[in-house]
Amino acid sequence: MKTDTLAIPPKVSALPAGAWLAVALLCVVGCLNYLDRTMITTMRESIKTAIPMTDAQFGLLTAVFLWIYGLMSPFAGFLADRYNRSRVIIGSLFVWSLVTWLTSQATTFNELLATRALMGISEACYIPAAMALIVDYHRGSTRSLATGIHIAGVMVGQSLGFVGGMIAESHDWSVAFSVFGLVGVVYSVILLFFLRDAPNPVETPKTATQSVIPVRFGDAVRHLFSNSSYLMLLIFWGLLGVLGWLIVGWLPTFYQEQFNLSQSQAGLYATGYFHTAALVGVLTGGALADRVSLKNPRGRILVPAIGLCIAAPAIFLASTTDILPVAIVGFVFYAFTRVFSDANMMPILCLVSDPRYRATGYGILNLFSCIIGGLGLYAGGVLRDAQVSFSQIFQVATGLLVICAIILFTLKPKLNPEQ
Repeated sequence: MKTDTLAIPPKVSALPAGAWLAVALLCVVGCLNYLDRTMITTMRESIKTAIPMTDAQFGLLTAVFLWIYGLMSPFAGFLADRYNRSRVIIGSLFVWSLVTWLTSQATTFNELLATRALMGISEACYIPAAMALIVDYHRGSTRSLATGIHIAGVMVGQSLGFVGGMIAESHDWSVAFSVFGLVGVVYSVILLFFLRDAPNPVETPKTATQSVIPVRFGDAVRHLFSNSSYLMLLIFWGLLGVLGWLIVGWLPTFYQEQFNLSQSQAGLYATGYFHTAALVGVLTGGALADRVSLKNPRGRILVPAIGLCIAAPAIFLASTTDILPVAIVGFVFYAFTRVFSDANMMPILCLVSDPRYRATGYGILNLFSCIIGGLGLYAGGVLRDAQVSFSQIFQVATGLLVICAIILFTLKPKLNPEQ
């Protein structure tokens, strides 16, 4: 009788040297990655004063970034599967930091739009490579926590987004892009000396044969799209991207208009409080999923599914109230539980896809998330120009969260948890 590998919980195994160092180094990169891309959302008034544009055009700045970022992600993931993951990460950081500095030199809408497009290309190479490198180092009982800690670094970058709005009010909107661009260039040089790929695990005859076969992009895509569980993850991540990017991109404006707040106050509530809660949530979701998975092989799937069931009523409450503290608490609860999915997305992918195609698979997931999310962002701007309230727009997110939870509850893992 054939033994189901998923019936055996992951064992606690020794980590290779440098496993936690890699996570720590990548936390800083993840912070810069999201700070550079999201701080523009807290500078709306300052940027529109310096470079006149409509709300739809302002939404297009983030939407174009997401569309190009998404389109490049599958190929960027393939580069990380085919070549040295750490060098792909370092190169990505160096180039997008140069682009961040270049953004500070823009004087027209078209120039600003072009730099956002270039940032989408350069940042696309980072996340698939970073997540794959982390799960290469962390197999078994530390996988979700390790990926969660890295996502926490991302959340720090998002929570510091309000700094951009404050700098824009006190100095000029371009100053923040200039400073953080130069910081990224310097840090990319530092990583050359410390960031390395994970050592190869002990191979079975089967995996040894697979490892000598070059990874090909067409083979990876065909394999992934023939996997029904992976297709379900595509739908899940795409829907989550719609509501995630819609809220991140327009929450500062929602606070500002709904409660008559200043740009800096709205930016603080929309990034500082929101992403601080997300930071705690991603660590909690990672640690909890690791703990549950020791007894239940579906633990890394069930924990984020339950989190989404809590997030749905929280965002509905936050978007329908006229009381500022209630709105803040609602969005904080949403931020805390929704990111259980972020901490466990790559670990879930490891349960359903071939280890050779992890970065490519994650890149394709990013493609669907960002393309659909970008459409949501742009549609938000168009609806705002048509005088549709953000309260109505955000309420749609409640239904999307419920659908995402149902998809996770029905997902069936196929592979050994330690692969």
